[in-house]
Amino acid sequence: MFKQLKDSGRLNEALFLGVISILCFSFSVFRYVYTDTKTFLFLNWNLFLAFLPWLLSTILTIYPGLRKSAFSLVTLVLCWLLFFPNALYILTDLFHVNISSSMPKWFDLFLILSFAWTGILFGFLSLWDIEKIIDKKVHSRLMPVVSFSLLFLGSFGVYVGRYLRWNSWDIIKEPFNILYDISDRILNPFQHKGTWGMTIYMFIFLNMIYWSFRLIKKRS
Repeated sequence: MFKQLKDSGRLNEALFLGVISILCFSFSVFRYVYTDTKTFLFLNWNLFLAFLPWLLSTILTIYPGLRKSAFSLVTLVLCWLLFFPNALYILTDLFHVNISSSMPKWFDLFLILSFAWTGILFGFLSLWDIEKIIDKKVHSRLMPVVSFSLLFLGSFGVYVGRYLRWNSWDIIKEPFNILYDISDRILNPFQHKGTWGMTIYMFIFLNMIYWSFRLIKKRS
């Protein structure tokens, strides 16, 4: 895989993401050693889940042969969509900034923000990959609609994970219960105003960040 990363020009990206992920891990370990509490070690698991959509989109990018098979392409894209909200989910871990008094709040704030920023990078870089793949299948004028749709689904996925406490792999373990929770909120939206309020504001916020990235990329 190292050769494929190098040949595709993705090696520097992988190294950078690896370095900042290790930094995040080091911050959490320092907190654990300093306070003797495991309060924020769970962030490392969340960051691993955020890494998975980037891994899936990278596999599709560096192994173009997979895109020639409709089955493998659809399967990997659906798996990517299933894990994509995990990359955005870490933002909501800011809810935990006051969970412990064993460290200054500023340290915990920067700790969570470091994980959240890295997760966002994993998510948005993987989203760019998926957009490039889809762009070859649909008219270019439809791509903004695709981007908005994926970000909206990602925002809803964050709600499902944060408030309904479903995990990505629960779609295999308890598919009917997940479908019931989701369909109930779609069919009865006014009974679940919090669902759509959180989803819409998350969607707006993510678009603010995402299109800022796109503007910076275009400018450079």
